[in-house]
Amino acid sequence: MKAKILKLLASLASDRKVEKKIIILVLSIAAGFILLLCAPVVVLTGMGSSKPDLSSMDTTMFTEQNFMASLDSDQAAKINAIKAIGQVIETEMRSCGVVKQTIKAVVIYLTYFEGVENFDANAYANLFKAAPDDAALIDGINQTYHLSIPYEEYLHNYTFIMNTLINPYMFDEPDTKNCSDLAAWGFNAYESGWGYKAGFIGQRDEETRLRYCDNAGLMIGYLNYDTDEKLFGDAVTTLTYTEQGDLNTMPDIPGIGLFDGTKHGIYLGSGEVVFSDEAVGYVTRQAVADGTWTKWCTYEGIIYPPEVQEAIDSSSSSEDSSGPDSSAESGGES
Repeated sequence: MKAKILKLLASLASDRKVEKKIIILVLSIAAGFILLLCAPVVVLTGMGSSKPDLSSMDTTMFTEQNFMASLDSDQAAKINAIKAIGQVIETEMRSCGVVKQTIKAVVIYLTYFEGVENFDANAYANLFKAAPDDAALIDGINQTYHLSIPYEEYLHNYTFIMNTLINPYMFDEPDTKNCSDLAAWGFNAYESGWGYKAGFIGQRDEETRLRYCDNAGLMIGYLNYDTDEKLFGDAVTTLTYTEQGDLNTMPDIPGIGLFDGTKHGIYLGSGEVVFSDEAVGYVTRQAVADGTWTKWCTYEGIIYPPEVQEAIDSSSSSEDSSGPDSSAESGGES
């Protein structure tokens, strides 16, 4: 990659005075947004294949404020300039109604836009608004800015970076646990390449540094995630659900649960479901019609819109609709 952000942070990583601080930064989701996005690449660039010794590192460097204070004025000015363009992009993404794709927009810009002149953040944001999928987005960006971004390369880089964090832009109502944000949570896990591992709820594995969840853990992770602290709690250890009826009685509301008798999925809308699948080893996405889903359900702790309760009340299968609560456990640690 030839992005100026990667060049800058790689040069910082080569400075022995700040190298350890960069490594600590990549391990912390409490660090600043722009820095966190780029730090994983810095470690790979600056450290090669060696595994650093973290035992003697000062854990007080786990904040953006402390990290920035450790840089000289020139380094800090460059980082602040990068953060400033990120904030401009965020503003325009929000105004175009595509704020959930902010990280994607910033990653693409910082990775590929060196040399692009007269950059207009609003026009850039509108490309995200118009694109039906990522392939069309990359094609549109390439045509508009005369670039040649390889789609597979973009996908690999973006997925790797997204796997290091929980996207703070995906939540519509971060102060509540609601079905719309549950659907966004599930899609983010799919898009970010979470793997399947028993007992995990979305946290990163200390050995692989990748995120995992088991089947019930996908939902339990959302119920336990604190959007303010950006950490997983441990208040919910069991997924409690109520089967509400056959699929032909299910309202078209993203965030409703699907069940096939053994595993759970989160309905995304448009006939699609996302779920963590032990058989394939990761969070996957499919058409509901292509799976073995037989029932729809609601989860304890999730707020649903009135349409869901109306569907429950009007269900023709009253015996199924009023069935007993069930539960599914995940032993994931916070």
